[in-house]
Amino acid sequence: MNKDLTINDFRLPDGALEVDDREVGYRIYRLDEPLVPGAPFGLDFDVSLITRGFVNDGSNVQIVENGTFFDNFDYIPRIGYSRKGELEDPDDRKEHGLPPRERIAKVDDIEARRQTPLSHDADRITFEATVGTSLDQTAIAPGYLQREWTEKGRRYFHYKMDAPIFNLYAFLSGRYEVKRDTWNGVDIAIYYHNTHPYNVERMIESIRKTLDYCSANFSPYQHRQMRIVEFPRYRRFAQSLPNTIPFSESAHFIDDCRNEEDLDMVFYITAHEVAHQWWGHQVCGGDVQGWSMLIESMAQYSALMVMEKEFDRDRMKKFLAYELDRYLSSRATERIDEMPLMLVENQPYIHYHKGSLVMYALRDYIGEETLNAALQRYVEATAYQDPPYTNSLEFLGYVREVIPEHLHYLIEDMFEKITLYDNRAEDVTVTHTDDGKYKVVLTYRSRKMRADGQGVETEIEHNDWIEIGVFGEERADGKSRETTLYLAKHLLRTGKSEIEIIVDEKPIRAGIDPRNLLIDRVPGDNVKRVSG
Repeated sequence: MNKDLTINDFRLPDGALEVDDREVGYRIYRLDEPLVPGAPFGLDFDVSLITRGFVNDGSNVQIVENGTFFDNFDYIPRIGYSRKGELEDPDDRKEHGLPPRERIAKVDDIEARRQTPLSHDADRITFEATVGTSLDQTAIAPGYLQREWTEKGRRYFHYKMDAPIFNLYAFLSGRYEVKRDTWNGVDIAIYYHNTHPYNVERMIESIRKTLDYCSANFSPYQHRQMRIVEFPRYRRFAQSLPNTIPFSESAHFIDDCRNEEDLDMVFYITAHEVAHQWWGHQVCGGDVQGWSMLIESMAQYSALMVMEKEFDRDRMKKFLAYELDRYLSSRATERIDEMPLMLVENQPYIHYHKGSLVMYALRDYIGEETLNAALQRYVEATAYQDPPYTNSLEFLGYVREVIPEHLHYLIEDMFEKITLYDNRAEDVTVTHTDDGKYKVVLTYRSRKMRADGQGVETEIEHNDWIEIGVFGEERADGKSRETTLYLAKHLLRTGKSEIEIIVDEKPIRAGIDPRNLLIDRVPGDNVKRVSG
């Protein structure tokens, strides 16, 4: 429980307080009689938090004058032990005489899979709440509005879910403008500050297209509404709750998206958070290694597929280059061990950035329809399941079934190991052929490495399918645009070699793995301009 709370009343029907650690907000109660599984048990509490004046640091930015947002872990008692309160930094733990923090449970730990990482004190719950707020504000919680009324100078809202949800929910309140729309009978609403209307239509467009894609390829959308609710820039993130997405003003909510060459982070973040209604709220792994891949990497993949149908090739290339840069640069800051994707231990640079690269490349190698068919079967088997919850091993089993035998090495490279490449174009020459075409000779060098958790690399021989590309240029409306003259995967061996490609139009550049589908430590040298 939050240590800043004032506990006005806290009652168990049959139990006594044994430990009351007010510094960290932790209490231990002993029940008079053991609780029988499945038996009802009431817990009554009354807590308050009042912030007066200014503090030197640690200001409460959750309950504010306009734009309150807090979740159930902030002010509602949690039952049982929570790792969220532990010191994580190795130096901090050493300073306090604590042993190294226990790692997350192994991927195949069946006992740990009886809980989700979202909450250890409950699985799916029935949810109903009445929320009071100021007269000029709207209060929001997951669920469907049952009733609204005013009483004694306050405004009240009664929400109720029509199906069980994970024990993850939040409350928001603010003076909102509301923009509404619909998708296939689903109500869409964006709650936003009245001076921040710039991207509201763009968010609705992203919601509609993501609901389209995920419903068609994975499973039906499970709710009758989808809402985005803005909150102030004191915190910078967006979060997907059941049918409700709190979205920070500072998390690109008010970006200027008019430049079509910039990354459209508004569209992307909206798509990612909507995709969590499938990856996280329908399918959720047990609290073991790899759980964040099943939630975050799959939301990344879903968003990428929606984005690819929205943006041109150059914009997608820029986004993937951003993901690659973030992954490569973040590896150097790892404090413990970098883990392979299938064993990721809630490491954002892996499950977000590397997850994007891996899933996008896998889709390219085996085809979107093929991959999505496997994902659909996986969702059918694991959505809304009872414990023990799924894990990354089960996920990869469905993926492995659809990968052609000659590409099975991709599972090991992408998910089971940390694999890096050093592909580079060393020379590109072009000559005219007798029939008026162009012969391109690309001299390239290809190396493949495996890294351990500390970043120590070992080069290995390879005979992998790697893309070769040849590109031209065209001009339209006073602007030049790169055109693809040739793009295909070839079986390439380790070392230096050359390859000849015949194209119909004049080439400008050529290279090996030009789209950086593989994780290349130096992605900028994969393509080279022609030298003759």
